[in-house]
Amino acid sequence: MNSALTENQRLLALREQHVPRGIATAHPVVAARAQGAELWDVDGKRYLDFVGGIGVLNVGHNHPKVVEAVRRQVGEISHASFQVVAYENYIQVAARLNKLVGGDAHYKSVLFTSGAEAVENAVKIARGYTNRTAVISFRGGFHGRTLLGVTLTGMSQPYKQNFGPFPAEIYHATYPNAYRGVSSDDALAELDELFATDVAPDRVAAIIIEPVQGDGGFLAAPREFLQALRARCTQHGIVLILDEIQAGFGRTGTMFGFQHADIQPDLVTVAKSLAGGMPLSGVVGRAEIMDAPTPGGLGGTYGGNAVACAAALAVLDLFEEQDLLAQGETLATQLHDELLALQKRYPRIGDVRGLGFMQAIEMVADDAAHSPDAALAQKVIDEARQAGLLVIKCGVHRNVVRFLAPLVTTPEQVAEALQMLEKALAAAC
Repeated sequence: MNSALTENQRLLALREQHVPRGIATAHPVVAARAQGAELWDVDGKRYLDFVGGIGVLNVGHNHPKVVEAVRRQVGEISHASFQVVAYENYIQVAARLNKLVGGDAHYKSVLFTSGAEAVENAVKIARGYTNRTAVISFRGGFHGRTLLGVTLTGMSQPYKQNFGPFPAEIYHATYPNAYRGVSSDDALAELDELFATDVAPDRVAAIIIEPVQGDGGFLAAPREFLQALRARCTQHGIVLILDEIQAGFGRTGTMFGFQHADIQPDLVTVAKSLAGGMPLSGVVGRAEIMDAPTPGGLGGTYGGNAVACAAALAVLDLFEEQDLLAQGETLATQLHDELLALQKRYPRIGDVRGLGFMQAIEMVADDAAHSPDAALAQKVIDEARQAGLLVIKCGVHRNVVRFLAPLVTTPEQVAEALQMLEKALAAAC
């Protein structure tokens, strides 16, 4: 192999040889180490990481308390499978999630490994409880890459490709989008039309929704929309599932995104930032619904792994001890205000939006319709990387640049990242 290659180039050539193209990597970077909101590649270049493992690292890379919890747990028991023997930290994680989501109500939790697993099992639980089959999700929503997850996902590419046929009895409703002129009333009217024309509400087991669409473009569901959805689910006996996989654990300024709307979901799916980088997910819900599946109906060999549970307990401790919600809100104000200032200087930023420290900019063409401009968004991402900032895209048309920096990012690092972003915008626009 050419000795003139950088270490990044050498390893990426091996990646091309040994790893299939279906698993995309957003940046031609091979990471060597990371800490907090910073990441260094194998050639020693430093980046500000405003991706955070795609919203996984709300407490930052390698937080010392998470690292210590993992090391300690590995020395005690790394894996036994909760389906064989119980262990205390699984039960502790479940108890704390139940309190965080359900308050004083009786909630129960079951733990899995990935967000897609959580979604799949939430649907199983809802169907088991209601004895109904249909599930409604939303256009622009993202719920995983398993066959059911892809079916629930409201985007055709790149997720659905030629992977069908897809599971039956899945329906898609319209999600509000103020920037594109879709109000809550418009979306609710279309949902009612769906009930009238495609699937009667008494056949619907569940409605699943992200309080802020993640891969769909960082669109926040308006308070009145979520409240109306809660009312319709209660009226028709439908299980309301809030997918908090990306929005949860402080990303939006509250522990969970649904809390902004002052509603109580029946089931909540959690993953990503729950365990500080360890693979852990779960379904948290009303006890009578969670108990619908009979013994053996739920599980998974690695679900609720002991090491991941130890990491999750450390993460939950950090939220309590370091007031990460308040830290995130301070950073969110700084980021949002500066993104609005950039929008004034760069009109190709059609929209600045988000909730809490979950912010994004939508890149548009220079036309009357503000048409989505995916190529421009990619150019901004590439130029940002050259400047030392890692960000990724989202949106149905892949024209939205999203920011998912850890809640432990410093104000100085946010300011530095914004300087890098402006440099990228100047080059791209």
